[in-house]
Amino acid sequence: MKIKLITTVLLFASILAAASCNTDTATKTLTREQLLDKIKGGWAAQTFGCTYGGPTEFRYNSCMIPDSVEIVWPDGYCKWYYENEGGLYDDIYMDLTFVEVFDKYDFDVPVDSLANAFAYAGYKLWHANQAARYNILNGISAPASGHWKNNPHADDIDFQIEADFAGLMAPGMANSASEICDKVGHIMCYGDGWYGGVYVAALYASAFVYDDIHTVVTEALKVIPAGSNYYKCMQDVIAWCSENRDWKTTWQLVEDKWADEINCPQGTKAPFNIDAKLNSAYVVMGLLYGDGDMDRTLEVSTRCGADSDCNPATAGGILGTMLGYSRISEKWLKNIREVEDLNFDHTDISLNKVYRMSFDHALKMIERNGGTVDGDKVVIKIQKPEPVRLEQSFEGLSLVEKRSVNYKNFKKLYTYDFDGSAIVCRGKVNSKKNLCPKDYVAELAVTIDGNKEIVRMPADFASRKFDIYWNYDLPEGKHTMTILWLNPIAEANVVLQDVVVYTTK
Repeated sequence: MKIKLITTVLLFASILAAASCNTDTATKTLTREQLLDKIKGGWAAQTFGCTYGGPTEFRYNSCMIPDSVEIVWPDGYCKWYYENEGGLYDDIYMDLTFVEVFDKYDFDVPVDSLANAFAYAGYKLWHANQAARYNILNGISAPASGHWKNNPHADDIDFQIEADFAGLMAPGMANSASEICDKVGHIMCYGDGWYGGVYVAALYASAFVYDDIHTVVTEALKVIPAGSNYYKCMQDVIAWCSENRDWKTTWQLVEDKWADEINCPQGTKAPFNIDAKLNSAYVVMGLLYGDGDMDRTLEVSTRCGADSDCNPATAGGILGTMLGYSRISEKWLKNIREVEDLNFDHTDISLNKVYRMSFDHALKMIERNGGTVDGDKVVIKIQKPEPVRLEQSFEGLSLVEKRSVNYKNFKKLYTYDFDGSAIVCRGKVNSKKNLCPKDYVAELAVTIDGNKEIVRMPADFASRKFDIYWNYDLPEGKHTMTILWLNPIAEANVVLQDVVVYTTK
């Protein structure tokens, strides 16, 4: 009888505890030291996770990294990358760009200040980030810069890999993190691409207040609207992780159902996938199969392949936040301690500096949202996660064809006939023997059915146009496209790599 009574009391207590976490009045009390420890854990683990997966990034596309391939972790690894390949940390220096803007102007900073901060920065960017940078530099301001009709990479991983800061500055406050993500994420992404960052930020926010990684994963997903494909994909992954002991079985299920990329022009019908859904799936797999163990979390999220430096960076950062810096093993922290005072590429911010910046932001955000900071005691008012609005990129489009062209002779008129309602042309400006002037801008006349547009393509890598041309608003039917290079020079070459055609039929 006594055992039954104790069991009943414990069960009732657990029900009350679970219920309290789902109300708007639930709180989490930490000391200042504990809060800082979690923030440090998030930034440090993001950094060593990125380093750990660095050599494998996009080398294993549409396949797992086999067990026979050793993923090494030698002494001095982070320091070597800092000093020799600082561009590896693009996801982190993008994070730091926004951290610095919020630090300078506070939380109500206009979106243009955030957008201009990275658009005019000197670092290299790719995919949705670079397309958004080009848009901003050429008169398409945020949030239009990230909308799918202006950005063929709107569903790519870009915002997912740079949303960590939003969760780290909003501990236990998933909805406040979503508000930050609404402002920042739509600069470069939309739809599933935006949801990738919203979910990651919520994962970080939840990691401050829950000690079980499965709870972190499921609570955070409540910020994503159930009608979205992103939500459906994450729901599948969570269920498959529960049903299958071997992560490789789940990987194959994800590949079979969710890996058919048709939006990113580079990834469409190619063994390359930078889609936010797929890579978020690998983050979740790392977290769930890792089950609180950093080594296992990083290994699974890396061996899933694709963007296999950013995914362990994200998974590691979330787990590092849940554990806290003080509970991360010396195996990982030894390399981090060597670089904590070194600035990331293109910034004057080190890990030690951003620890303090994010800590200050978190304290302000806690007080701003009903929590309290009283001496050493920090009380977080935990927010009940609310879904953000439903939005979908590339709505109604299905693939007609992707044709490899590799056309280089634009001094003659290029002509392409197609049947559909949307087209994307992937290409670039090449410098012959590195002689092309950095300030040269190729001008292409793109004409479809008599309607002409002049496309400007800078030779400079930082300001380049990531794709030559796109149009998602054509009437369904047959069309003729022509492209002519208006200002050719001997030192440059313009290349049309692929043409992707869509239909709404």
